[in-house]
Formats: sequence, structure tokens, C-alpha cells
Amino acid sequence: MFNPETPPELMVTRWINAPQPMTLKALKGRVVVVVAFQMLCPGCVEHGLPQAKRIREKFSQDEVVVLGLHSVFEHHAVMTEAALEVFLGEYRWPYPVAIDQPDGDGVPKTMAAYQMQGTPTLLIFDRAGRLRRHYFGRPDDMLLAAEITAMALEDADSPREQASAIEKKLAKALAAAKHDHDHGHDHGHDHGHGGHDHGHGDACGCGHDHSHDHGHDHKHDHGHGEHKGQR
Repeated sequence: MFNPETPPELMVTRWINAPQPMTLKALKGRVVVVVAFQMLCPGCVEHGLPQAKRIREKFSQDEVVVLGLHSVFEHHAVMTEAALEVFLGEYRWPYPVAIDQPDGDGVPKTMAAYQMQGTPTLLIFDRAGRLRRHYFGRPDDMLLAAEITAMALEDADSPREQASAIEKKLAKALAAAKHDHDHGHDHGHDHGHGGHDHGHGDACGCGHDHSHDHGHDHKHDHGHGEHKGQR
């Protein structure tokens, strides 16, 4: 069973824009933001990657690390490593990007381990290495800024109780946000249940139904493309 308190390492084949391989363990002490994307996913190009770039520009890299994760589950023949390098160079994405390790069923290993619905997906880890947020789609910039700032203010060794208290205060301050996201151009994958569901405009909706409760009174139900903040 997936445990957000001790999330798995990113399983990757190669890093681009990084002098050496990076691990979540080595990045403990900083807030880590991971954007999972595909270069042929319109929602990633139009929203997910630019949003990650804005996060990197607005926060100190000593406090907040932004990583890209190229998680290919469709069009494998054209979304190659060589094509990705050209893509990253053309768009001038400055942050390190990992290539998700392929698996035999078409869904790469990190994407499967984190039960991602598709792309773009945003994962946010706190200073202690716990997974605190898992967004599929288009989370609001102001919402993310507030959540990342709150995590950056926590101590690296802060207990869950302290983190939960901050979560509750943040929930009250962000009540108007309601965690509503636009999935207009997002790509989801189906784990063997009928192929790709384009139910969100240009999206491919995921076939499985699951929810992510990260132990901080903040639950996301990804079953039908709708995110619900429960406090």
C-alpha cells in the first residue's frame, strides 16, 4: 500500500539538466516539487511546465527544488530521449528533468508507483520527505504558492502534528480556492480498462478510481477528474 509518509524514490533511466542523478532522499531538508509531463501533452506545454518554471523562479532554490519527470504512457515511438532533449532545449526549461523508467505494461514505473492518473501531475514533498500534495490537472498558482510557502516555513524535522496544524490554518485562509482545477488539456492513462478516455477536452482520462489521503487532513478524490478538499 502506498504510504505518503515514506514515498518511493523516483525510478528513472536518465537525468537531463542535472550534473548528477538526484534522489528524494538527498533533497530532504528542502521542499521538492515534481511535475510529471509528456512533451506531446497540450496541458503540459500550455500549463504544467510553465507553472513549474514560475515556481522555480519565485522560490529560492535553497528552499524549494523543482524537478521535471517525463512519464510517457502513449506515443512511445515519437517521445524518445533524443526528442525530449530537443524539446527541452527549444522551450528552455531550466530545471532538472528525469526520464521515468519504462515498464512492460506501457505505464512507466514512477507513474505507476505514485498512482498518477496522467499528465500533468504535480507532486509536492515537504522538508521531511513526506508527500503532501498530489494534483492531476491545473492547480491554481496562488493556491500552490501558499501551500509551498507553508511547507517552506516548517522545520525539516517537524512532527506530523505541527504540519497538520499548519494545514488546518492554511485551509481556513484558502477556503475560497476549493481546490477546483481545469482539466481542459490534460492527458490521463487507462490501466488496461479500455484505452484512453478523452473525457476532459484534449485529455485522456484514467481508468482507475482511487483517492489520495496524505495524512494531513487533505484528501484528493481522483475518481472522476474532480478534486475535493476535505478538512
